[in-house]
Amino acid sequence: MAAFTDKCIVKNSQISMLYHLKSIKEADVVNKTVLLRVDLDVPIDGSEIKDDTRLVAWFPTLQYLLEKEAEIILVGHLGRPKGVDENLSLKPIVDWIANKLQKHVVKEKIGEFDSWRITDDVSVLENIRFYKEEEENDPEFAKKLGSLAQIFVNDAFATAHRAHASTEGVAHVLPAYAGLRIMQEVTVLSKVLQNPDRPLGVVIGGAKIETKLPLVEKMHQLADYVLVGGTIVGNEEMIAKIAATPTERNCVLLTSVPIENRMDATVESMEKFVQALQNAKTIVWNGPMGKIEDEQYQKGTEVLAEGITKTQAYTILGGGDTIGFLKKKNLLDKFSFVSTGGGAMLEFLAGAKLPGLVALEA
Repeated sequence: MAAFTDKCIVKNSQISMLYHLKSIKEADVVNKTVLLRVDLDVPIDGSEIKDDTRLVAWFPTLQYLLEKEAEIILVGHLGRPKGVDENLSLKPIVDWIANKLQKHVVKEKIGEFDSWRITDDVSVLENIRFYKEEEENDPEFAKKLGSLAQIFVNDAFATAHRAHASTEGVAHVLPAYAGLRIMQEVTVLSKVLQNPDRPLGVVIGGAKIETKLPLVEKMHQLADYVLVGGTIVGNEEMIAKIAATPTERNCVLLTSVPIENRMDATVESMEKFVQALQNAKTIVWNGPMGKIEDEQYQKGTEVLAEGITKTQAYTILGGGDTIGFLKKKNLLDKFSFVSTGGGAMLEFLAGAKLPGLVALEA
């Protein structure tokens, strides 16, 4: 799993399926009521939003709809509640939206759904996962959601890999379109799979082997360089699968971790990663190199981030933990594109069909 070589040959036999999405710009939304699914699942401490990256990402779609004089009902979730949980109320996020629009919030009901009205044209439903029927993708629940509007627009890429009532079910009830952010995500990530500027370097970190292994296997065949870090490095299943996968190159490098802590990548490993990526024209990175929740184990991820931002490559970053960390380090805006999808980005690049996107196809 050894050294890198500059003579990596990549076959083009594994090309991802294309999504032919219906864009919001094709929809007649003027003076229509639009149910807009957005990413509201952001880190919150009490009532304070710690990272609003996902909120900022879909805001242009809301502004587009307002310019078209549409009435918008925003729907989304926060966390994984088991029934109604006031600790996971969307109120802090509603306040963030109201502040952006320079308006005040009024509590109300839309149909049987608790909600807030922010302007005459913008309302927000309470956490949609307070209803168990949401994650069950219950058809009757999807119809209730659909009855609130005339058009459905999905701009929540982070949940595109979930077949839930507000991401997939309602798309069978109303005319369904992709928002501006989803269109951008699909365009950028499709290029990685279909026609990336090469050399293509892919960095995969984090801990969840069940979500990362399919991407490692896929990129082992597609990318010029695959760099694997985080706690998944010690997984024998992953190493065995890579070793057993036929390829025309030997371009996988695993990070090493200090024996005394096993919680962070060594600086030497990260310097090798950065050196390997110097000539890359496209770099995709998902997942930290260490347990970045703990300040003493952040060095590897920080060294890697600083190195990547100094390359000339088009850089794509994904994964909520990594994004939040790099934002704190003032490195986030140095990446070319920051994907709002963690698991959705992983599954997309691994070639899986994302039900939330399939439901939006023409």
